[in-house]
Amino acid sequence: MIQADHIHKRYDGKPVLNGVGFTLAKGRTLCVLGSSGCGKTTLLQILAGLVPADEGSLLVDGQDVFSMPPEKRGMVYLSQEPLLFPHLNVMENIAFGLRIRKVDKAQIHSRVDELIGMLGLENLGNRMPAALSGGQRQRVAFGRALIIQPKVMLLDEPFGSLDVQTRAEMQSLYRQLSLELGTTTVFVTHDLKEALLMGDELARMDTGRLTVFADRKAFIQSPETGVLKEMDFWNRMGSE
Repeated sequence: MIQADHIHKRYDGKPVLNGVGFTLAKGRTLCVLGSSGCGKTTLLQILAGLVPADEGSLLVDGQDVFSMPPEKRGMVYLSQEPLLFPHLNVMENIAFGLRIRKVDKAQIHSRVDELIGMLGLENLGNRMPAALSGGQRQRVAFGRALIIQPKVMLLDEPFGSLDVQTRAEMQSLYRQLSLELGTTTVFVTHDLKEALLMGDELARMDTGRLTVFADRKAFIQSPETGVLKEMDFWNRMGSE
């Protein structure tokens, strides 16, 4: 689905991305672990077409998308702020992408109803965003993105502003939805546990360089990811 090669980006002469490359098969989730300022968000914005790359190539389904405007790339970028339309209710927010594509009203109604059920938003269709909890708003944002059936979802720490319980619920929900819908996802996070939970493929970004691990075992055993260090800490805590 995605083949990115030698992507470079500089701001004021300072490298932000340094030769980033990866491949990702259809229906898989690549989770990129990294600290703040390492280049994770810039990578997603370049993939989405919100920021131009200085060098490199990006193929999606074999097509060069760097030459395409954002709306033609078949990608949706979501951050931790849902950014719903405040004047539209839940159903209208989710249906928005289909309406601007002039999809038949009966088809819109059917697809919105189906997605509302999958998202656990039953009985909230007429509610306005201001009356929703943080987790409910994020579900609506996912619904608005998923209903247009994008080729790729680009998720920029989408659960970072949620409380612990709601975050766990949203992680589980998105894993379920991505499996059911066959969604291809690039998911960035600074949270180690979230990376292990969400990623089919795992990578680490550090000062603009991306390391993609061969498998989960390689990610866990790498001293750079911190998994072994955290496991050792909890083992020592358990023995005290």
